[in-house]
Amino acid sequence: MIDQELLGRLNADGREARIRNLKKALESASFPPADPRYINNHIHTTFSFSPYSPTAAVYAARAEGLATAGIIDHDTMAGTREFLEAAELAGLPVTVGMECRVSMAGTPMADRRLNSADQTGIAYMTIQAVPHDRIETLQDWFEPRRQAREKRNRKMTERINRLLPGIGLDYDRDVRPESMARYGGTVTERHLLYALAKKMTARAGKGAPLIRWLDSLGAAPDEKQRRLLEDEEYPFYEYDLLGVLKAAFLPKIYADAAEECPGIREIAGLCREMDALLCYAYLGDVTKPATGDRKPQKFEDDYLDELIGCLKELGVPAVTYMPTRNSPEQLARIRRLCEDNGLMQVSGEDINSPRQSFVTRAMEDPRLGNLIDSTWRLIRHEQTKERIV
Repeated sequence: MIDQELLGRLNADGREARIRNLKKALESASFPPADPRYINNHIHTTFSFSPYSPTAAVYAARAEGLATAGIIDHDTMAGTREFLEAAELAGLPVTVGMECRVSMAGTPMADRRLNSADQTGIAYMTIQAVPHDRIETLQDWFEPRRQAREKRNRKMTERINRLLPGIGLDYDRDVRPESMARYGGTVTERHLLYALAKKMTARAGKGAPLIRWLDSLGAAPDEKQRRLLEDEEYPFYEYDLLGVLKAAFLPKIYADAAEECPGIREIAGLCREMDALLCYAYLGDVTKPATGDRKPQKFEDDYLDELIGCLKELGVPAVTYMPTRNSPEQLARIRRLCEDNGLMQVSGEDINSPRQSFVTRAMEDPRLGNLIDSTWRLIRHEQTKERIV
């Protein structure tokens, strides 16, 4: 974790200020040698939801010894230019892309639970290795979808207020300012719950009084979450509270995503046109939650063979997965299916919390060396348009 004072400077308001502060920080920075095994192609920034601006994310990746890093924000490319500039200053090879929800309507997966805990027939996809001359094109293409998402966010804010009478959560006053929406960023469900978390700590305080309130609301934290919430001095306290609220309240306030979700065939065609790599984000059945905000749940494992075959037919050329989040058996299966179907494999750990390390220790396993090779192929493609698949 970056020193709090430095993180504040790297998260300053305004891209120019953040880059200027990075230049100053690099004058005295001492980084560990980059470990060639440590890659991460799935780092969220403040342009979706994260404690790290694109500049801060680059510094943190460098400080933890990553060999490469990749920005992935929801429905937006607005942070990528800053990420690229910061990476060049820090001497860190990087790759850029984004994440989006896609509708599987009109396919055999239309009514299946895929990799979304909240909605059937919807799949999370990543768009990797976006050529740098197409960044603004992709950003503009998603603008109406970000607007549609804001309409849905307002509906969910209303549901929060009905669920918690008297909380008085206002979307324009409390939620949107926590995001980078004014700079082209996205407002996510996490922003709603983070704003709610701030409202709750402002009213109840932290520690025991807050925990008692959560208990009374039927949102009792588990033992691990209680220990975290007892630490009133933690500088990112509301992030820990967010995990509790996400598990307890999101299913009750979630509004189905529709208008903001492009169809799978549409997004596959767009990626071919832009020469970017579309990846299905494999989740797999969850038995032991990795982040504390997701309960054990069934996802796509029961029909994974059928899903991979369907994706191949639809023109999805790659799968991305997170080795730390899957069992050895799940990893072996998804890797075999990718190999059998000629799909590229990409990897990265979903970073959006200050308690997460940017380093994926699972990458120390030499059997995952193909994921390292894939990362460098993404980078070369962005820089030289070298063919990926």
